[in-house]
Amino acid sequence: MFKNCLRILLVEDHPFQLLATQCLLNSFGFEHLTLAENAEQAIRLMTQSERPFDLMLCDQCLPDLPGLELVEIAGRRGFIAGAILLSGLPLPELANLKTQALQRNLPLLGYLSKPLNRDELMTLISPL
Repeated sequence: MFKNCLRILLVEDHPFQLLATQCLLNSFGFEHLTLAENAEQAIRLMTQSERPFDLMLCDQCLPDLPGLELVEIAGRRGFIAGAILLSGLPLPELANLKTQALQRNLPLLGYLSKPLNRDELMTLISPL
């Protein structure tokens, strides 16, 4: 699939980070973005979508649900093909979350620090 055709759900509770990440993704060539400000809104958008999202980029520290839990809900319900956690957490904590995702058989492709790095993002989404 062409990367710029990916349907991406971006979940970020901080308005500035949401806008900044949206602008970065647009500058990387991603045009099919759906934005959510929390897990509840993301679940509603996924439920209403006619087909699964190719990718969910999700902040780990959402106010209503940890990002990894949202990945689990979305993955188990078939709402997403893959997910990437976005966070400013220390790398060992992010690595621990990835290990948990693998143990729980979740569709987590990996994690990225904010702000997004194009090359790191492209490496993680290459299986899609």
